[in-house]
Amino acid sequence: MDFLIFLKMGWGHIISPGAWDHILFVVALAVIYLPQDWKQVLILVTAFTIGHSLTLMLSVMDIYRFPDKWVEFLIPCTIVVTAVFNLFQREFSAKGLRSNYFLALGFGLIHGMGFANAIRFALGKGQSIGWSLLGFNLGLEIGQIFVVLFVLFMTWLAIGQVGLKRNRWVYGVSFLVFFIALLMAFNRQPFYN
Repeated sequence: MDFLIFLKMGWGHIISPGAWDHILFVVALAVIYLPQDWKQVLILVTAFTIGHSLTLMLSVMDIYRFPDKWVEFLIPCTIVVTAVFNLFQREFSAKGLRSNYFLALGFGLIHGMGFANAIRFALGKGQSIGWSLLGFNLGLEIGQIFVVLFVLFMTWLAIGQVGLKRNRWVYGVSFLVFFIALLMAFNRQPFYN
């Protein structure tokens, strides 16, 4: 029963009106790929899941915690960096995009600390942390795959149907994501709060 509750919670943490930071990060990761690259994108999202699963587990088990205000600030910063990375891509070959996996894994660590805040308060005494974390992570993964499929579909429409050049699509979406994330980072900056 806990597993399904946390599965739904993980899904909701990605697919909800308040989840723009996590949605924007997945959009920034996925927009540089074409629909036929879907396997690479799923590996990329899984790298992100591995990263956030590690810090999520460490934080929920009270092994390591990072101050909430810094986590909330660093999450949009990861989006800004990912969008900027996209803007400097000159070729979209698999070899050229390999460093994206390291971005996903590394920045997943930061996002996991943010997810931990959501799940830590939901865990009650006597609940299985293992099943709860598995359910939450699986819900997150399903939500991320949903966002990725939407981005790949929009890419197919923009490039394959409308005829937009790939670099214009990637740069346009990345600029938009960059500015939204920059505003989020500015509003969440911990220096004067």
